[in-house]
Amino acid sequence: MGDGYRPRAGEITRILRQRIEEFTSTLQVVDVGMVTSVGDGIARIYGLEGVMAGELLAFPRDIYGMALNLEEDGVGAVLFGSDILVREGDMVQRTKRVVQVPVGDELLGRVVNPLGEPLDGGGPIRTERFRPVEAVAPGVVERRPVDKPLQTGIKAIDALVPIGRGQRELIIGDRQTGKTALAVDAILNQRESGVICIYVAIGQKASTVAGLIQQLREGGVFDRTLVVSATASEVAPLQFLAPYAGCAMGEEFMYQGRDVLIVYDDLTKHAVAYRQLSLLLRRPPGREAFPGDVFYLHSRLLERAACLVHEKGGGTMTALPIVETQAGDISAYIPTNVISITDGQIYLEGELFFAGMRPAVNVGLSVSRVGGSAQLPAMRQVASRLRLDLAQYRELASFTQFAADVDRTTRMRLIRGERMMELLKQPQYNPMPVHKQVLVLYAGVNGYLDDLVKEDVARFQDEFLVFMGQKHPSVGEGILSSGDLTRENRELLDKALDEFKGLFIATRREAGDGS
Repeated sequence: MGDGYRPRAGEITRILRQRIEEFTSTLQVVDVGMVTSVGDGIARIYGLEGVMAGELLAFPRDIYGMALNLEEDGVGAVLFGSDILVREGDMVQRTKRVVQVPVGDELLGRVVNPLGEPLDGGGPIRTERFRPVEAVAPGVVERRPVDKPLQTGIKAIDALVPIGRGQRELIIGDRQTGKTALAVDAILNQRESGVICIYVAIGQKASTVAGLIQQLREGGVFDRTLVVSATASEVAPLQFLAPYAGCAMGEEFMYQGRDVLIVYDDLTKHAVAYRQLSLLLRRPPGREAFPGDVFYLHSRLLERAACLVHEKGGGTMTALPIVETQAGDISAYIPTNVISITDGQIYLEGELFFAGMRPAVNVGLSVSRVGGSAQLPAMRQVASRLRLDLAQYRELASFTQFAADVDRTTRMRLIRGERMMELLKQPQYNPMPVHKQVLVLYAGVNGYLDDLVKEDVARFQDEFLVFMGQKHPSVGEGILSSGDLTRENRELLDKALDEFKGLFIATRREAGDGS
C-alpha cells in the first residue's frame, strides 16, 4: 500500500478461512460406456452398468439409441440413425430417461417421425409435455364397457361389424385388397365427430404416405389428424418404435377425456422389423424366426387402447391395427396372434375385391366382439335382418351355383342377397353418414329393391337419398337426434319408399332401360 499499510497475520488467516468455507466442489458423475462393435443398426457397448431397459442413450455426432438387451458383460442398443456415424471406441452416455416423445395439440396437423421430430417442413413443434413411448396399459378397474359407436361411414362395417369407441378391431387381408383405404375412410368420416385421428405408417412407401396425407387434406380432416411416419427407407429401430410413439401421443388425448382413433399400418411390417432387431441382437429365434416375445410385442401395444372410466377422464382410444396375410392364410403366426388380442376382425377377401365388391368385406369371417352394444338402435333394427339375409344368401349361393332350377322361395332369397350385396358396395373415400345408411338399408331389407335389376341398385340409392333430403328430411333428423327409428318414422319411411319407388320405375321405363 502507498500509505505503508501492512495486513496483520490474523486478518490474512480470517480471509483465507472465509474463502475456504465459501469454496464448494461440484462433482458430476457420468455413467459412460464404450462401443465395442457396431453394424446393421446395432451397437454393442461395454459398461453402462446402471442402464435401464428402454433407456435413451447418447452417442457422439448427435446419434441416439435405445438400450434393448441388458447382458452381463455389456448392453445391446439399437440406433435411431445411421450406424456409419458410430465407431468402435466411441463413448456412450446415459440420459437417465426412457425414450419419450412430445405430446399435445401442437402435434395435430403435423407429420412426425417416431421420435416426434417434424418431417413436414412446418417448423419445430413447441410443446413442453412429453410421454414415455412404453407405458402400462389401463387395468380392469380403470376401464368401462364399450357402448358408444365409432361411425366409419362404411355401410358394410357400421351395419355388420360395428366398431365402438375404445375397441380394438383388426383389419386383415392380402395386399392390395383395400385395407388402408378402409382405415382412411374411417378417418375421413370423423370430420364432424370431434374424434382425434392418428395414422401410424410402418414400412410403407414414402409416396404412398404422401398420397394419403394429400387425401386427408382434401377431405378436410388433416388439421385434427397426426401422422407418424416410419417409411420403408427408415432404419428398423424407427419402424419398431413407431406404433408405441403414436400410441403415447394418443394416450395424452385419451387421459384428457377426449376420443382418439389410431391406425397402425401395418403390424406385419412392425413384427418383421422387430424380428430383424432380435436376430441381430442374438436373441433365440422361434416360429418363423420370430423371437419368443413377439406376442407381447403387440399385446402391450394394443392393450393400451381403452374406454376409460369417468374418474380417469372418460376418454377413449380406438385402435385399428392392420395385418397383411399371404394368400389368404389367416392362420399364420402374426395374424393369429393379433386376432387373439383384438376385439374382432374385418376380413377383406381378394376374390371379392377382384369380383368388384368394394369394400371387399367377407361378412362371414368378419366379426365384432362388442357387437350391437356399440350400435345405434336404428342401425341395430335394420342390421339384424341384413345379417340374416346375407347368411342365407351365402349358404344358398354355394349350394345352387350348379343347380339348373330352384324353387321360388330360394330364388327370392338369392335375389334379395344379390341386391343387398350390391347395396353394400361403396366408392373409396366416400363415407356415408349413419342416418343415410339406415334409410337405404331399411329399403333393402324390406324388399323395395327385389324387383329392380341389379345394375339399378346404386342409382336407386343415390336418388332415394336426394328424395328423402328434399321431401322428408325429418326422418333422417329423427334418427340423428334420438338414434332410434320410431314407429312414426317407419310409417313415414314406408310411404316415402312407395312414392319414390313408383317415380323411379316410371322414370326408368320412360328412359327405355327400366326394370
